[in-house]
Amino acid sequence: MRIFSRWIIGLSVALGLSQAYAQMRIDVSGVGAFQYPIAIADFVTDPRIPRQVAEVIRADLGQSGAFRVIHPKQSLSESASVDFPAMRSLKADAVLGGSVARLADGRLDIRFRLSDSVRETSMGGESLVVPESDLRFAAHRIADWIYEKLTGQKGIFATQIAFITKQGDRFRLTIADWDGENASVALTSPEPIISPSWSPDGRQLAYVSFESQKPVVYVHTLSNGQRTTVANFRGSNSAPAWSPDGRSLAVALTRDGLSQIYLVSSAGGSEPTRLTASSGIDTEPVFSPDGKFIYFTSDRGGAPQIYRMPATGGDVSRVTFGSSYNVSPRLSPDGRSLAFISRRDAGLVLVLRDLASGADKVLSDGGREESPSFAPNSKWIMYATRSGGRDSLMAVSVDGRAKQRLSSNAADIREPTWGPFSK
Repeated sequence: MRIFSRWIIGLSVALGLSQAYAQMRIDVSGVGAFQYPIAIADFVTDPRIPRQVAEVIRADLGQSGAFRVIHPKQSLSESASVDFPAMRSLKADAVLGGSVARLADGRLDIRFRLSDSVRETSMGGESLVVPESDLRFAAHRIADWIYEKLTGQKGIFATQIAFITKQGDRFRLTIADWDGENASVALTSPEPIISPSWSPDGRQLAYVSFESQKPVVYVHTLSNGQRTTVANFRGSNSAPAWSPDGRSLAVALTRDGLSQIYLVSSAGGSEPTRLTASSGIDTEPVFSPDGKFIYFTSDRGGAPQIYRMPATGGDVSRVTFGSSYNVSPRLSPDGRSLAFISRRDAGLVLVLRDLASGADKVLSDGGREESPSFAPNSKWIMYATRSGGRDSLMAVSVDGRAKQRLSSNAADIREPTWGPFSK
């Protein structure tokens, strides 16, 4: 038996997080090169408990593009015998059944079992005990378990995203599940909020706020809402990026003239360490996953391009060519790929580079893309785009086959950042 309780749910009252003001909408297009056919039956559930576990699992796996989800229109518990011939007639290679029961202390006991319809054998299962407020999160965890069991890769359904919404003259720093559900507002301001960035442990967000009538970098602890000012120097303070160990932030400061890259302590109160000293504008730093390098954007060569240097500063090498405008570098968590925004055919598109081969792949076609962010399993990239006069978020699989758009009918959504795997 495993007991899960997502820390952010239990702390929502202490945080003062308000529920998001507008319903998010997710639209899915495209599928993977191969879709694993799986039947997900309704869980046998106490009638007093919301019947949403199987629905969330079906949505997660279906939106991933890697599964062809079949709804057998029946309830099936984890202990019941599976009618394997019937499942094969539905062309399902696997079948999931489960149950949800309320314990004496009010918590929910969720049990599930995955079976192989072809071999007619059990593939395993688990039991999760959660408060009712974590019912949806538990369903995401089950979807992650299935995804890893059948693909060998970690799932991202229990992860969270942060993004900025703008409605009228109000800016909001919003946190939501990967699919836009359970959205809550961590910060509201009449002044712009930009550049959110998750800490490696997922417990803090760094961002830039203009509430002091200038850009200042804050670190926001999600468990208690406490904010620490980590960069409030003369001029502009912007573009925070966490070091892999969480102790430092790379930032872009203009305290000494043009924008340059510095290191500051994530705890605040430190004198910044300058890393670049160019005659151009250096900005948008990001660490490599191993912490050895920092990639950043600079116009030191006459036009914005992406460069790389040791994390302690030093020799700088240019990374991007072939376009007069390449910005917003992001490294995949596995260290194998670089995502960035490039001007191609008069539009701004998302490009993915294989760092081993140097091959580039264009993953978007909107022409107004910005702010890419990798999923923690390195298999998806989320970015902001604009169409129909509205800012929204798009997620694309790294093979370019599956896409999903997250939008709101009431607000612009921009600057996504994908959080780490949940603890």
